[in-house]
Order: sequence, then C-alpha cells, then structure tokens
Amino acid sequence: MFKAFINAFKIKELRNRILFSAAVVIVCRVAANIPCPGVNTQNLSVYFDKLSQETAGNFLGMIDLFSGGALQQFAVGALGIMPYISASIIMQLLVPVLPSLERLKREGEAGMNKINQYTRYLTIVICIIQGAMTAIAMTHPERLGLPAALPGQPLVSGNVTAFVFFSVIILTCGTMILMWLGEKITDKGIGNGVSIIITIGIIDRLPKAIAQLYDMYQSGGTGDARFRLPHVLLLIIIFAVVTALTIILCQGVRKVPIQMARKTIGNKVAGGSTYMPLKVNFPGVMPIIFAGAILMFPPMILRLIPNAHIAALQQYFNHGSYSYMLMYGLLILAFSYFWVSNMFNPVQIADNLKKEGAYVPGIRPGKPTCDYLDELMTLITFAGAIFLCGLSVFPMLLTMWLKIPYAVASFFGGTSLLIIVGVTIDTLSQMESHLVMKNYDGFLQRGRLRSRRG
Repeated sequence: MFKAFINAFKIKELRNRILFSAAVVIVCRVAANIPCPGVNTQNLSVYFDKLSQETAGNFLGMIDLFSGGALQQFAVGALGIMPYISASIIMQLLVPVLPSLERLKREGEAGMNKINQYTRYLTIVICIIQGAMTAIAMTHPERLGLPAALPGQPLVSGNVTAFVFFSVIILTCGTMILMWLGEKITDKGIGNGVSIIITIGIIDRLPKAIAQLYDMYQSGGTGDARFRLPHVLLLIIIFAVVTALTIILCQGVRKVPIQMARKTIGNKVAGGSTYMPLKVNFPGVMPIIFAGAILMFPPMILRLIPNAHIAALQQYFNHGSYSYMLMYGLLILAFSYFWVSNMFNPVQIADNLKKEGAYVPGIRPGKPTCDYLDELMTLITFAGAIFLCGLSVFPMLLTMWLKIPYAVASFFGGTSLLIIVGVTIDTLSQMESHLVMKNYDGFLQRGRLRSRRG
C-alpha cells in the first residue's frame, strides 16, 4: 500500500491532482478559522465547552460536524457545505416526483447541468434560512430551544439586527465559495470534492479527541470513569473492529447473476454471464442525517409549550438516552427504506434488462424480474439498515457505559466514521484507477477497491 502512495507521486497528472486538492483543502480550513465580525470567540468557546455533550444531537451540533468545527468560532465557513448537501438531497428526491425534472434528467448532460443550476439556487435559499437560524442562535440561543448563554458572557457584541443581517450574507458567501472549491476538486483534483471537504473537517477534530482521551488516561478519571492502560488497549481494539465492520458495510454487495443474450457484432460475439451488484448500504449516510435532523425539532417545540406535563416529555428526547436511541434507530430504519424506494427503481432496471436481451437465471423477464429485484432489495436493505442502526447508536452507548466524551466516541461509529471510511474508499478507488492505467500496482494485492457508486 505504501508503495502505491509513492507510485502515485511518480505519475505527473495524478501528482498534480493530489497537490491541487491539498491546496484547496488548506484554503477551506482557513475559511473555517476566520471568525465573522461581532462574535466574541472567547465566550463562544466557553459556551461550546459547556455544550460538549449536548451539541451532538441538536441543530448546532449537526452544522458543526459538517463545517469541521467552524461553528465553534462562528467562522466565515460556519455553515460548511451542509446547505449544498441538503439542496442536492432535496433535488434527488424531487426528480422522480416532478415530471419536468425527470424530463431534464433524460436529456443527458444538458439536462443535468440545468438540474445542477437549480441545486445552486436552492443552496442559496437554504443558506439564508440556516444562516439566519444560526445567527439568531448566537444572539439568543434560547429562542431555538438551546441553553442560554452564560451570565455576563454574551456571544455577540454590538447591534444584534446588524449582526444577523451581515452574518447571513457572510455565511451564504462562505458556503457558496466552499461549494465552488469542492467542484474544483472534483474537476481538477482527485474527485469527490464536497465529500473530501467534509471529511477533512471531521478529521480536523481528531487531534482534540485524542487529546481528551490522553487527558483521561493521565488523570485516571474520577469516580466511575476510571481510565487505565487496559481501557486504552480495549478502545483501540474496538476502534479497529468497528472500522473493519464499517468497511464491510460500505463495500458489501449482493451479486445478482445476469445472463446476456449472445450477439454477433462483426467478428466478435458479445454476451455471456455477468452480475448486477446491489449494495448492502444503498442509502449510505443519508438515513443517519435524516433521523438526526428530525429528532432535533421535538425538544425545540416542547420547550416553547408552556405546559409542565408536555415539557416533561423533553427527557425522552435527550441525546444519548435509551428512548432517544430507540427512536433514532427506528427512524434510520424507516428512512433507509424511504431512500431506497425513491432511488432504486426495479421497474426501470427490469425494462432495461429486457431491452438488452438480458435476464436473471430462473426469473422470467418483465414484471417477475421487477418483483424479484424489489423483494431482494427489501431484504438487503433490512440487513444494511440494522447494521446502520447499530453503528449509529454505538457511540452513545460508549458515552453512557464507559463515560467516554462524545467528541471521542463519535469516531467509533455514526456519521463521522461512515463519512471518513466511505470517502477514503472512494478516493483510493479513483487513485487506484490512475495507477492501474499507468501499469502500476494498486493499493490491494488481491481484488479491487469499489467506490460507493459501485
């Protein structure tokens, strides 16, 4: 593997792509460390330290994850690339629903360019909404159901209205610049530009998590949270096992055999047997994002209702509680099927196979093939969703049972680990294709790396 990395820099085109991507990533990290005007970064740091266990499950915590910690300084890139991701998800869900978008998609590259243009416009709208909510959260956190700022330590100085107005403009510009930089990495770099920006932001939090883990080991913990060398070794083993299982989840496919009708084209005979890969984790990280986003709102709504009995229901939505884990898991399961039902079209696949003269052995073409693929994908999605649920709640269990800070436990599963593993596999897959094309060995001695797109 190390030899493959060395060989990557021997190929001029690949070396230039890697260096270009690295330079753009540095620019993105600079944007994540330039605070917006009017923010008291010292008080904001104290406020986020107070919320270190709570922000993992609320509105600010989700934005902070995708911004790579930029929100903790209310930086220019505080919204990160999340508005663009939200806009892309919305457009993907609307394409099968709206006939006009479906027609654009069928027009090929010109139609997709038009859809991408609509996605950018929608990104600006989402930036304005999220930027306003985030700016208001900085001025009056309690208005969004968050704990109030500490007495005598305001997060914002100066005129509040002017701060919100200019912050929305700055944050929107910051997100659009990050989106543009991500597209440049995709075009001129090593690909997966937006995903790489998110991944680097998550990895940027790793040194702080390791420092917290080291402090726990040095102090030995207090009370029930005692931390010794065996605990460190156990955590390393757990991390290795969870990472390996996550790779299996990202790479796992169910191979459906396909028999192609033999055709004579000139002097060549085309056809034979092949297979169609159905991914175990077809929806990827989307169910986790959807489930986390949905569970943000009940506590915010309940805090606004002036009723003691209704307000008492907030305890069931506390991040890390067993009730929260149960609802979180059920929502992940539901959204996994929702995403597959929107993105996986067995009718179209069956029609395409029939037109190409291909069929699944033992299954008649047409509707029987459609029903077979639909039933098979349902079973595969169930297995993948159960795995995804376990991976998502595991960091909360580590925090609850072993008293590990959530900033550390978040790297043992959930959104962070899935994104890191998935993007790393995709990036190595693209680099491997360049190496193989230039007659160099890839990263694996046996087999090939598969990207998340198959």
